[in-house]
Amino acid sequence: MEQIGSHSWYFKKSKLLLELPKLSGLLVSLAIFSGWLFHLSHLLSTELSVLHPAVLCGAILLQAFLNTGLFVTVHDAIHGLVCPTNRALNVLLGKLCATAYAFLPYRILATKHWLHHRYPVSAADPDFHGTKDASFLAWYLHFMAEYSGWKQFIQLASAVGIASLVLQISPTNLVLFWAIPLLLSSLQLFYFGTYQPHRGIELGYPHCARSQPLPWLLSLLACYHFGYHQEHHARPDVAWWALPALYQANCRSD
Repeated sequence: MEQIGSHSWYFKKSKLLLELPKLSGLLVSLAIFSGWLFHLSHLLSTELSVLHPAVLCGAILLQAFLNTGLFVTVHDAIHGLVCPTNRALNVLLGKLCATAYAFLPYRILATKHWLHHRYPVSAADPDFHGTKDASFLAWYLHFMAEYSGWKQFIQLASAVGIASLVLQISPTNLVLFWAIPLLLSSLQLFYFGTYQPHRGIELGYPHCARSQPLPWLLSLLACYHFGYHQEHHARPDVAWWALPALYQANCRSD
């Protein structure tokens, strides 16, 4: 509880997030998508020789973080939280971000994610490896196989070909600023959003998920507050940016 109290200044303010107008989800999602698009387009046209190695590494990590934000936006769209007042716009933005992330099929993502919520850590859960003690690598490969296929591979390869040949984008820039951040993002999402919250969890454990309370900034950087995973499974109607406040509210009510 000491760790929680040391960040009470944030949680007091962030209670307001739970009461923000429903437009907030749309504004946050558009900010993430705009940041991702601007940063990636800038990096793909950047001359690598002018970048200091530290700046280069920072740019790759930032792009990975923005990629993760795209997927989190897809996730919130699946829960109807991007634009609760307009279902068509909510789905449209979810599909846009899923395509931009890695040509992911939004409808399949939505179906499988709701199965994950309905049957967590069970044979019917597409995110679950099948054994609670599976290794990180085995579980990650299973996770990736569930959400990618040959159609996606062809689409990704076509996008790379068009970017390299037609748009004259350097293959090196594509590897550094598109391929590597995408890989890092998938690892980030898997570790903080699936592996760590559900690893070793038994059926019957509250919502079949554990939370990892971290200082606010570290929680954001880790995976957009999805360390508060028990709270997410208990209240999937709460947007990612309000999960820390929900966690604090639950702690105070205990």
